[in-house]
Amino acid sequence: MLLDLDGVLYVEEEPVPGAVEAVRELREAGFLLRFVTNTTARSRARTLEKLGDLGFDVDEAELVTPTTLALRLCHERGYERVALLMHDEVRADLPGLCEAGDEADAVIVGDLGSDFGYPVLNRAFRLLMDGAELVALQKNRYWLTREGLSLDVGPFVAALEYATGREALVMGKPSAAFFELVLGDLGVEPADAVMVGDDVESDIGGALRAGLAAILVRTGKYRPERVKASGVEPTATVDSIAGVPDLLRPRRAPS
Repeated sequence: MLLDLDGVLYVEEEPVPGAVEAVRELREAGFLLRFVTNTTARSRARTLEKLGDLGFDVDEAELVTPTTLALRLCHERGYERVALLMHDEVRADLPGLCEAGDEADAVIVGDLGSDFGYPVLNRAFRLLMDGAELVALQKNRYWLTREGLSLDVGPFVAALEYATGREALVMGKPSAAFFELVLGDLGVEPADAVMVGDDVESDIGGALRAGLAAILVRTGKYRPERVKASGVEPTATVDSIAGVPDLLRPRRAPS
């Protein structure tokens, strides 16, 4: 079973009511869990720390982030000089890569929050026009913060795609490679796995295209009008992750 984090297990610094208990019930029911996130605002280490602080018992090997796939891509393609558009602490999840100067093999876009701006994007644009590969850790449109829905990484990636006329390689959900990586680690087939998420496009649509079942929760960034406009039909929809154990109790699948 694949569980999204932000919007499913917690929103900002607060766990979703019943989420800690639901994760415990799913483990007790025999489900193998992977905690999968497109979040690139913090490092894997700090994400694990946050999960622990909120009461979730998660092993390091159970957490999968887009940086895992990005690092693998760079090694496979021999990319060494890269421009990293992300917070400094996330760079620690991409060891062995050299920060590019005037030339780059790839521009890897993560989350910069309010630090995204013309100088940053224009430097990336120039590197891309000189031949660098555009790699997006994720391409989510927006996410939920205390202030409400806020722009995520996707709009900035889209700006670079539009300006360069090139399509980004997306590492996180809904990338098929991301789901393949997680299922390969679990050792299960797509038909035996289920994704739980709040993003109808990245979580639900991506999982369904990869052959998984997909449960949409009405927390986090969930908006009924967005679901209707997407054309995506979740396998099931529940109010929150608290309702997932009861929904799956008859299956007791090892995914």
